[in-house]
Amino acid sequence: MKEGPDITNVAALVGDPARANMLSALMSGLALTAGELAREAHVTAPTASAHLSKLREASLVTMVVQGRHRYFRLAGSDVAAALEGLMDLAARTGSLRTRPGPRDAAMRAARICYDHLAGKAGVRLYDALITQGVVMVSTEGLSLSPAGRARFVAEGFDLEAMQANNRALCRTCLDWSERRSHLAGPLAKALLDLFFARGWVHRETSSRAIRFSKAGQAAFEAFIVTPTPDFVRTSTRSIA
Repeated sequence: MKEGPDITNVAALVGDPARANMLSALMSGLALTAGELAREAHVTAPTASAHLSKLREASLVTMVVQGRHRYFRLAGSDVAAALEGLMDLAARTGSLRTRPGPRDAAMRAARICYDHLAGKAGVRLYDALITQGVVMVSTEGLSLSPAGRARFVAEGFDLEAMQANNRALCRTCLDWSERRSHLAGPLAKALLDLFFARGWVHRETSSRAIRFSKAGQAAFEAFIVTPTPDFVRTSTRSIA
């Protein structure tokens, strides 16, 4: 008798091209309608509904009803992490799209991985936090140093709430385009939310890619190269 989880059902669901396109679209972190997902998958509305029903039954996506509208999103960060891992595996083994789109360069530069920053910018952010001693790496995973906790508390982050139910503040996520780790978890989400709130970045239309404004890029560069509390005091104002 074979033991352990059976991956065949999940693999079959993710392996269907239409469903794979839907799941990839939901990696943006946005809640999308069945019609929007049908367009992403290039299928009819009834076919999209059938696919979404299967994904819901497998607990890969959830549905939120708001008034007359029904929205779908990934069931959780663990689903997003699994999909990102598959993307990395596909890239590493040469399973690339035969006709890369014009947004590919932007996706590699900076993109949303469910709820946190990925791409070259995400890897640079992760490396900077490690180098500055803000985030510490051990055999048990990632944790914030005392200086790191003080830094983010000063930013207004509710670290205690982030750690509710014994959640880890931060963890690694393998970046499929950079083949290195970027930062994931509640802290990474809070950082990306902060970047959006301050106007450093904006989302590309119909894409997971995000772009830094000129001022936002300068502020981001200052953040990742300046390991001093000055950032806390000088970056509290929004950048237009």
